[in-house]
Amino acid sequence: MKHRKNIECKYCTLKTSTLFEQLTEEEYALLNYDKNCQTYKRGDFIFHEGNHATGFYCVNEGIVKMFKTGTEGREQIIAFAKKGDIIGYRSVLSKETFCSTAKVISEAFVCFIPAQRLFKLVETNHDFSLKLIQQACRELGTANKYITDIAQKTVRERLAEVLITLLEQFGINEDGYLNIPLTREELANLVGTATESVIRMLSQFKSQELIELKGRKIKVLNEKELQMISEQF
Repeated sequence: MKHRKNIECKYCTLKTSTLFEQLTEEEYALLNYDKNCQTYKRGDFIFHEGNHATGFYCVNEGIVKMFKTGTEGREQIIAFAKKGDIIGYRSVLSKETFCSTAKVISEAFVCFIPAQRLFKLVETNHDFSLKLIQQACRELGTANKYITDIAQKTVRERLAEVLITLLEQFGINEDGYLNIPLTREELANLVGTATESVIRMLSQFKSQELIELKGRKIKVLNEKELQMISEQF
């Protein structure tokens, strides 16, 4: 990790997050004064499940995966964070330890903001508080949907849904491949199945000309068909 000069919040988050649009100039200034920003390389951990939550994090660049560790050390990816997203705030608000681990999968520039600053914003800025509650509710809804999918959808249906979600969330690069670097194991953890099952299903999707594979890279060729597969249950 290495330090880099802070980017002022109003020039960073306003373009990507409605949450921070609610702040006043004075609140921006206090946020900039309190925060500490660092560059993280792929594979670096930002925080670990079970650690004391002394503050939350805002992602300025890069991609961070959020996961829980199950039996035998197996990861279960629960979410990704990208530019403009905040992570760790729910653990701060509930005054609990972090409920998941944050690990960088694409070099990231992340700002740490102390818990006291978040509590102050919640107490004094009602618009910010409302947006924060709405965001937490949306994340809870996403988590509930994921639990339902795991219980009711087949691996084929879940993989199709994951590919569509990644396409919508991260888009594609100039070559048309998904703009997120996932290993097959990470993709399997996201789907909630064995790596071998994901590899086999990716091969099936490729043979059906739904996707194109190039190493880790995945290109969606038939978004409409994948969407239909994901909604079959």
